[in-house]
Amino acid sequence: MPIDVASARGPAGRNNRPSPARPGLSEAVEVSLTFDDNRLASLVFGQYDQNVAHIERRLGITGTALGNHLVVKGTPEAAEKARRVFERLYARVQKGGTTLTLGDVDGVIQEVTVQGNLFPSAEIATDNGREQFEQIATRKRGGVRARNAAQSDYIKLLRANELVFAEGPAGTGKTWLAVGHAVSLLEQGHAERLILSRPAVEAGERLGFLPGDMREKVDPYLRPIYDALYDFMEARHVDRGLQTGIIEIAPLAFMRGRTLTNAVVLLDEAQNTTSMQMKMFLTRLGENSRMIITGDPSQIDLPPGQKSGLVEAVNVLDGVEGIGRVRFRDVDVVRHDLVRRIVTAYEAASHGEAETDRNPNPRRRPLA
Repeated sequence: MPIDVASARGPAGRNNRPSPARPGLSEAVEVSLTFDDNRLASLVFGQYDQNVAHIERRLGITGTALGNHLVVKGTPEAAEKARRVFERLYARVQKGGTTLTLGDVDGVIQEVTVQGNLFPSAEIATDNGREQFEQIATRKRGGVRARNAAQSDYIKLLRANELVFAEGPAGTGKTWLAVGHAVSLLEQGHAERLILSRPAVEAGERLGFLPGDMREKVDPYLRPIYDALYDFMEARHVDRGLQTGIIEIAPLAFMRGRTLTNAVVLLDEAQNTTSMQMKMFLTRLGENSRMIITGDPSQIDLPPGQKSGLVEAVNVLDGVEGIGRVRFRDVDVVRHDLVRRIVTAYEAASHGEAETDRNPNPRRRPLA
């Protein structure tokens, strides 16, 4: 894939004039990339070049795509980062041949950024294919790579520890990655069962008694976990696993007295457990089992004055050998960029800080 780098100064022309949309482009450079496969290049650029536009906003560059050719303009540092991002995206679609999402693009940007912070430029230039972020692989989805450093650390902790706490706001991938890791252990034969649990606590409204058997009563509370299961496993395998008991839905209230061996046990929405429930659940861990506990301490739905079992447990068990803990922040939200801004705004409001991440050009009020 030929790459040309030239200064953006010179006679005015379509391909060499500095973009007026970016300040300080008098020192800008132009990087040209030509990809070997037109079809794969179109996957990299995205429908209507949406991936190019997304990278423009993220890195402060301008990009012009035509066929399998791309011209990037920006500061030397930004243009070099954009080059590595586009090359890595092309390498990814070469391996998988699937459409890239904006989340995938953000993940590669984060990966390249972390790589630039960890390694000298010369080392990066000679080993641009170096992968920094960890990945989870299942039969249905293949490899799913972490989209930021926090997710990569999370995957490392899941592999290294028998018990992992994951705290953070909605949209950071806590539950989704936990289910993916559990499915991968199940498929590789490292576990015989997958046990899913969640406290049956409504978010501010009372649903009353729900009809059906135990599974039908608990299903509404476990829907996010089901969604993740169907993402990582074929539907027929999920249904068969539920029928045979390989995948078990276990309400938290019914866990007392059990010893969970040879299993991956996931407790979601753990911020809504009481201290007694959390202690009971933690002591269910049996031989050759792993436990993953996820929750968002900022969204506790317990009655006023009731202490969260998750908040208490992470403090009591801090530093205990064999227990990992990862804390996600608002900047780690990968669900949707607007979700990240919403979480940031709520965090700022809860701490009494000034409003942040607002529209820099709000509509003015009409003059009186």
